[in-house]
Amino acid sequence: MNNSAVARLRDLLPPPLSGGDAVDWQEVERTANLVFPADYREFVESYGGGEINEYLSISTPPVPGSAYGDLLDRVDPAVSNLEELAALLPAGSMLPLLPFADSASADVAFWLCEGVPDDWRVAVFRRQTSYGVNRWTVFDGGMASFLVAALTDEINPFSERLSAGDRHQFVKWQAL
Repeated sequence: MNNSAVARLRDLLPPPLSGGDAVDWQEVERTANLVFPADYREFVESYGGGEINEYLSISTPPVPGSAYGDLLDRVDPAVSNLEELAALLPAGSMLPLLPFADSASADVAFWLCEGVPDDWRVAVFRRQTSYGVNRWTVFDGGMASFLVAALTDEINPFSERLSAGDRHQFVKWQAL
């Protein structure tokens, strides 16, 4: 698979030399009764679970020994202000949420699970905002495009900046 957003992400954020995590996607999708976006599967195969810039932790399906293999355990997010998110969606509709990343500031990135998985958008719940500011950001793109936008400062959806200049680092769970 050659996803252009994942290719751009690899340019910005070099994958670990050890490669990503080996996941039996058919088994995971059968167990979860859910198909995951192609860019996410490619990310996991290239990077695995771990942290971006010591700030954003990316979850994966279960991987033996990995503390980041909690994706399937996170299907019922504990967040507030869901009405603020609904206001950002068409006709105020509420979509199923699946969290895939957490920031060191306790922000959470979710997929808005609507339609085919490759069309899922990303929503971020920001824990720290000024009074009266909507805590939610909706990004019209998939996970890899979202990470590229955050790393290049095109968007700033978290309580702190994910981008800390031109150099970015991904640290896989075995190195933490």
